[in-house]
Amino acid sequence: MHQPPGRVLIERERIATRVAELGAQLAGDLQRDLEAEGDGLATPNRVVLVPVLTGAVIFLADLVRQMPLNMSMRMISVSSYPGATTESKGARLQDALPPDLAGKHVVIVDDILDTGQTLNLLQRMIAEQRPASLRTCVLLRKDCPRLAPAEAEYVGFDIPPEFVIGYGLDYDGQHRNLPDICVLDDPDAEPG
Repeated sequence: MHQPPGRVLIERERIATRVAELGAQLAGDLQRDLEAEGDGLATPNRVVLVPVLTGAVIFLADLVRQMPLNMSMRMISVSSYPGATTESKGARLQDALPPDLAGKHVVIVDDILDTGQTLNLLQRMIAEQRPASLRTCVLLRKDCPRLAPAEAEYVGFDIPPEFVIGYGLDYDGQHRNLPDICVLDDPDAEPG
């Protein structure tokens, strides 16, 4: 594995432990909702995860393995950090939002809550479809000013206002495969 151009912020062991906790908490909350409606864990088409591509893919894969529920996934692509930039350029939907979320228990899964623009856009658009419930689960919540109001009910880690890579997060399409979450100290540094 190549060395990141920066320092490790969150080690892979801590990530694995926290993702297992998030999966158990989320599954338990969804199970309570389903049981309150008279549905069981195996009821099809009631729980829909909406992961934000591409950054949430690794987090999503580990998270769903901790959730013993019958669920479907509807991937969505949102662009906010195009190319070689560490500043958000605003959230833009790259795909059409799934049109059939009414009455479902929907969970948005994203890698990071920072400016709030991506999650605000998705939360508003999904809420318009009138889901039975709408939750948001993020791996990271950055301590920085929000440009748009957005909250996440499930948060893996709170982090300082630094640009991070690894465990699915990238800089210009690179470093997603790092197993740890690292602070990108110098975007122009060559990987070791």
